[in-house]
Amino acid sequence: MTRMISGIKPTGGLTLGNYLGALKRFPTYQKDYQTFLFIADLHALTLPIEPQTLKDNTMDIAAFYLAAGLDPNQSTIFLQSQVSAHAELNTILQNFIYMGELSRMTQFKEKSQQMKEAAIGLGLFAYPVLMASDILLYDAQMVPVGEDQVQHLELTRDLVQRFNNRFGDVLVMPKAQLGSVGTRIMSLADPSKKMSKSEPKGNIELKEDLVSIRKKIMSAVTDSETTIRFDEVNKPGISNLLTILASLTDQSIANTVESVKTLTYGGFKTKVADVVIDHLGKLQQRYQTMMQSGMVERVLLEGSKRAQLVANATLQRVKKVIGLW
Repeated sequence: MTRMISGIKPTGGLTLGNYLGALKRFPTYQKDYQTFLFIADLHALTLPIEPQTLKDNTMDIAAFYLAAGLDPNQSTIFLQSQVSAHAELNTILQNFIYMGELSRMTQFKEKSQQMKEAAIGLGLFAYPVLMASDILLYDAQMVPVGEDQVQHLELTRDLVQRFNNRFGDVLVMPKAQLGSVGTRIMSLADPSKKMSKSEPKGNIELKEDLVSIRKKIMSAVTDSETTIRFDEVNKPGISNLLTILASLTDQSIANTVESVKTLTYGGFKTKVADVVIDHLGKLQQRYQTMMQSGMVERVLLEGSKRAQLVANATLQRVKKVIGLW
């Protein structure tokens, strides 16, 4: 089977954007792919984070993986930090990616511009190298990514070509998989920006109180018109709500517009809120069941052992061709 890998950083509470862009899709992948899903706790260290927060967020993501429908018998669910090959391959691959390439990464530019130069860590700058290691260790052919990660994956592909040209057919070439609907969910308060954990007013967290969620959706920024249509340039707020509704109901944007076009903005927001609350309410119940079952720790331990077998084999293959014992 084709192998797929993806991961989520435990840097904050999971959002509706995380769910629609990643978690909701993962169970469908495990039917058709050999699926590896990890919690990117090493990546979380690139910016300051409290130790207990990191631990709590890690458990939350693992529980939501299971609550979203992932089957640990079909998917390998594991912690990045429990597979030491990630750090070792990262050290090796740093020598095959250049400073100029890393400095051109859009995400690094955006994050570093908000920081003082003395506070920018090497881990943030070299983030794409570790991401490449995450992918290449598992010979992954398919990598589901958001639009903001496509540039990183292209760098990984360049690395594979460079490495294989020198050492032979050693690394597997990965390919990005972008979702058709729901890839990028925008802020409810400012639909020109991506929904972010750092913007509470425009963000919906998966663990958030359902009353609060309804209030945020009903207060979502729209426009002065009265027509419901999909137009990301002129109607970003309405378009964002349509994307959310289409993603949760597994409908196309066109069919979603057709189903709500006669509603007022208030009626449309109410429909979106009803669907979101019904979906997240059930997800929250399954999450609580997983957290109370003791299953999360067991799944991570067993998944990490399975991941180690695959990752170590790739690492040894790489070490052999470059002359390491």
